Amino acid sequence: MPSPGAARLARYAGLVGAVLLAVAGWLGGALPSTPLDASPASVWRSDGGPLTLGAWLVGTSLLVGAWWALRRGAPSTRWAYLTAGLWALPLLVTPPLGSRDVYSYACQGWAYAHGVDPYATGVAEAGCPWLDAVAPIWRDTPAPYGPIFVLLAALAVTLGGGLVGAVVAFRLLAVAGLLLAARCLPGLARAAGVPTRRAAWLVLACPLVGVHLVAGAHNDAVMLGLLVLGLLVLVRQPGRPGPLLLAGALLGLAVTVKATAVVVLPFAALAAVRGRYTLRALLRDGGWLAGGVLGAVAATSLLSGLGLGWVGGLTRSGDSEQWTSPPTAVGFVIDYAGGIVGREPGAVPATRAAALLLLAVLVAALWCRAWSGLRHLDAARSWGARLGAARPRVAGADVARSWRARHDAARSWGLRPDVARPRVALLGAGLALVATVVLAPVFHPWYATWPLALLAVAATRTTWFVAPCAAAAFLALPDGANLARFSKAPGALAMTALAAGLAVWGLLRLRQARASRPS
Repeated sequence: MPSPGAARLARYAGLVGAVLLAVAGWLGGALPSTPLDASPASVWRSDGGPLTLGAWLVGTSLLVGAWWALRRGAPSTRWAYLTAGLWALPLLVTPPLGSRDVYSYACQGWAYAHGVDPYATGVAEAGCPWLDAVAPIWRDTPAPYGPIFVLLAALAVTLGGGLVGAVVAFRLLAVAGLLLAARCLPGLARAAGVPTRRAAWLVLACPLVGVHLVAGAHNDAVMLGLLVLGLLVLVRQPGRPGPLLLAGALLGLAVTVKATAVVVLPFAALAAVRGRYTLRALLRDGGWLAGGVLGAVAATSLLSGLGLGWVGGLTRSGDSEQWTSPPTAVGFVIDYAGGIVGREPGAVPATRAAALLLLAVLVAALWCRAWSGLRHLDAARSWGARLGAARPRVAGADVARSWRARHDAARSWGLRPDVARPRVALLGAGLALVATVVLAPVFHPWYATWPLALLAVAATRTTWFVAPCAAAAFLALPDGANLARFSKAPGALAMTALAAGLAVWGLLRLRQARASRPS
């Protein structure tokens, strides 16, 4: 636990950082009237450009440093809530930061509210009156979000009465999603045996959450709120049809905000099982959960009148090509190498397709590993219970072997043998989201909040996922320009080298793990 002095310093250093970021937003944030310049120097050349960038850099550094300093946990859960709320206050009253996506949301909501299918046409063709505020790359693409978010976007536009009012409504939606997540995090952390003060701090005080989900009003906040609520219902009421249907409906709504949440569903099915992990129990309890998911997806698709057109819109989400996506970076490097020998560029689609196949394999492998671990824990627990009734002269050695088996099964997931079973499912879901973020065709800084929300309540070690979140906080400028767009070649080479190094390290670790298993 941090000392009172260190905690107080972190709190007020972060607050100063948040205020500086809010100042940078007013000076050079993603205002609707800001000219859309593709140059990285656009902020610098604007009025007060050096001051804007200085405030942004210093503010981000202070916020990231304060968050990092308490990465092992705040003094208390209440302290974490109060500090995260304090940091969020300046970011609530600043223009959109780090992205112009909120204007795309507004135009998609406007299109639907005026009888135009946002999955069939771009916002430019729909005639959105706020088109100039939308980033050019997204003006002619269909909406990549699910029907529940399109309905929420139309509601925000209708209630807002104009672009500024709509932005305020979207920000309130994002805050509502984060408040829902804040309410659920302690319950998930307790179920997984993780300190609630650590989980609350890592998620709610994360600079990516404040800058991109609060100030940027990204719909990821709504998805995460629904996701963690659905998982909390599961871990508290497994094996009961009513709660399973409710949890499935909540998870289905999360999917119909952003389809990314679908990778969590196989692991949610593990959390749904009550009692021993058998195939029959999985089909029974997982079936109720699936019924809730399918019911929510079908209901929102029918009630919106949009059907499943939103699935097609997902194919256009990768129109942006940046080296922060490892598959895209590898494709860039292959194209660079091919260009030396006169080959035409075209490797990016192939590397992205290969990455999606690899993602499917990894999610399946993670699920099988979780299933196997849970089955072994069940067997070890049952064996230990039977041996407990055996004669004292034989029970000692056998019980020791039982506990060793439980320890070996749990150790592969970084767990203590006495930790509750939901932790395996939550950790598996978090790792699946990590794989999704790493292997997706495109990466934006706020994507890192997806796995963060689950790893914060399930992982034993934090640095390996906290450090990338801290680095991602520096990728975007206040007006929405992404620094990755302006460092294509060196960034692609560095990302490819990093990906290759991690792949080699992972294969070596896997080989060592296999070699250490008893024959």
